Amino acid sequence: MSDCIFCKIVKKEIPNYTVYEDDHVLAFLDIAPRAKGHTLVIPKVHAEHLLELNDELLGFLLFGVKRAQERIDHILQPDGYNVGWNHGEVGGQVVPHLHIHIFPRWRNDGGGNMHSIIDQSGDKTVEDVGKLFKT
Repeated sequence: MSDCIFCKIVKKEIPNYTVYEDDHVLAFLDIAPRAKGHTLVIPKVHAEHLLELNDELLGFLLFGVKRAQERIDHILQPDGYNVGWNHGEVGGQVVPHLHIHIFPRWRNDGGGNMHSIIDQSGDKTVEDVGKLFKT
């Protein structure tokens, strides 16, 4: 996608602070960090969502997340991490190119866990929702 900012970063049209790179992924520091070392890991092919990647590329992406996290761990030595992605506008995705956030965490940094993102379980019980998945 020619107007995608992340595709432009992959093509080296826009500079970045690279944390890790291989043939399939690029990991770089977020320019609006929410934590010291906040890193984005992207596939080098344009895909808006995780569901658009084939299984092989998904494997390469997760491998890139691991390698980037190892580099962050070695350089910054945080106490923990939150790792995840926003999917779609309602999920908070701002750039329409799949990107996985790595948030290094330190004790008493004021952040929360994944459960602090949303607390709205809906109008069905877990049992009712579970039945929807039975085939």
